[in-house]
Amino acid sequence: MIDVILGLQWGDEGKGKIADYLTPKYDVVARFQGGPNAGHSLEFEGKKFVLNTIPSGIFHKTTLNLIGNGVVIDPVRLGEEIARIQSECPDYKDRLLISQKAHLILPTHRILDAASESAKGDAKIGSTLRGIGPTYRDKIGRSGLRVGDILEADFNNRYAAIVADHLKMIQFLGYTDFNLKEEEDKFFQALEFLKTHQLINSEYFINDCLSQGKKILAEGAQGSMLDVEFGSYPFVTSSNTLTGGVCTGLGVAPKHIGKVYGIFKAYCTRVGSGPFPTELDNDLGEEIRVKGHEFGATTGRKRRTGWLDLVALKYTIMLNGVDELIMMKGDVLNGMENLSVATDYEVNGTISQQVPSNLCSTQVNPIYREFPGWGENLSHLQGFNNMDDSFKNYVHFIENYLEKKIGVISLGPQRDATVIKNA
Repeated sequence: MIDVILGLQWGDEGKGKIADYLTPKYDVVARFQGGPNAGHSLEFEGKKFVLNTIPSGIFHKTTLNLIGNGVVIDPVRLGEEIARIQSECPDYKDRLLISQKAHLILPTHRILDAASESAKGDAKIGSTLRGIGPTYRDKIGRSGLRVGDILEADFNNRYAAIVADHLKMIQFLGYTDFNLKEEEDKFFQALEFLKTHQLINSEYFINDCLSQGKKILAEGAQGSMLDVEFGSYPFVTSSNTLTGGVCTGLGVAPKHIGKVYGIFKAYCTRVGSGPFPTELDNDLGEEIRVKGHEFGATTGRKRRTGWLDLVALKYTIMLNGVDELIMMKGDVLNGMENLSVATDYEVNGTISQQVPSNLCSTQVNPIYREFPGWGENLSHLQGFNNMDDSFKNYVHFIENYLEKKIGVISLGPQRDATVIKNA
């Protein structure tokens, strides 16, 4: 079976740490969507690593790591990412597999991304400017280039044709702040490096693993509220971030999906533009941002912060078929006198526990339940049952509202700052 780990909010929930934590149970960790707009942070033995495209199981010597067909790959950024981990993983090539059907992010995709955002002005969607959206557009438009294409004799001709189309669009948008020659030099050098890796027919590989009874963990990127179908459209990413995306992003049948782990923070954040019902655009929000180090692992941008939104969380649990919850960053709320949690929305004078179909154009007023805070030092060494009562009450309320158990609680970025709740 393929177990799934994914974020239930607007991304940045802490998927990297938990994927790394769970990896010893699995033979394969596979990314199934997204690209270098992801930023999965891992800390262990006093070292910190940020992974963008490589699965978070790469630091475990007995685990294979697959970049699946649903991922979009920037060869330049992938090369930079490999350089960052190579001292820790000198044998990474033995354990890193790349789908030949994964689409390539070209230099002009990134330029198009910047040109499009610049043209939108105040209506920009908050793109990471990594070229993700334009790459997925070409994929859907059937004009994209894939990893396997770099092995074909006519690759350069196909590349030139798509770049010519891109340049016409860039010219139409009036964007001139780029040096294509410089970017192409790095791109083609990176392609030669990419060719030295294991480029495979990943759908056969993953199904062979299933037939052999191997355990697979599918690692999601971004968050469920950024899903292109069910997120806060149009302020979303360009891929399917939900459990259903595993099937198309890896080439497996739905019957192979096993346990679904849903990760959320004890509060909420989002990066860039778009609706955020429980946002704290005040000093308290800034306090949470600073305590939680809420700055993008990939972009460095400030994350917007707010109270936990249980209405949105229950929605994404439903969409993903979550079996077990994992709560991150409970320690960031240490020392606060009072906490709030959104339990309902007021929409046009009506109380609702449903996310509106168009969250962007609907006035939503969250209705809160208030809780007393807990101490500054949240000890967990004696297990969950011996932790602060106010913290335990907060956790139990969330479980009861969501009708779903929290199995793991993270209280810091390190591997050992993890509580198995029912242990």
